[in-house]
Amino acid sequence: MRLIKVTAWIAVTMGLVAFFSSKLLSAKKRGPVEGSIYDFKMRALDGEEIDLARYKGKYMLIVNTASKCGYTPQYADLEKLHEQFGDKVVVLGFPANNFLWQEPGSSSDIAAFCQKNYGVKFQMFEKISVKGRDQHPLYRWLQARSGHAPSWNFCKYLIDRDGNVVSFFPSKVNPLDEQIVSKISI
Repeated sequence: MRLIKVTAWIAVTMGLVAFFSSKLLSAKKRGPVEGSIYDFKMRALDGEEIDLARYKGKYMLIVNTASKCGYTPQYADLEKLHEQFGDKVVVLGFPANNFLWQEPGSSSDIAAFCQKNYGVKFQMFEKISVKGRDQHPLYRWLQARSGHAPSWNFCKYLIDRDGNVVSFFPSKVNPLDEQIVSKISI
């Protein structure tokens, strides 16, 4: 009986070691988070490759979006922010299907939805993953620099004119909130 318990304990221990070793190896494969926000090139909804270096000298508000979320009406205020402060800040929308599958559409579906319902003219990108094993390198970079991962749709990262993450705002913070506007009005 004692031999069975010892054998079981060894098997469980070896299983745990293998599990955590694979997690560590997976993290190492993804590599360290280095470089600048300006090193990223992202694909727009229309397929055009956008070099984020084109936004040097402006604030960037990076938002993970979704079309079927309780926060989806924030598209309207993101557009207002874009219209009112477009000379100082660029709004960059990244559709993601990470939270309860609230962004199931294709790039053309997303573009049509945003245009029809909210008149979105700010830059929207192809759908990416903002968390998990397949997290896009941009969001790994944002998470590493801010200390915050998106907890839901419409989380916001504010990048300053020099490419530094200066603030993270959870979903509940409206794009026109004084917390955001005061930082870009400087």
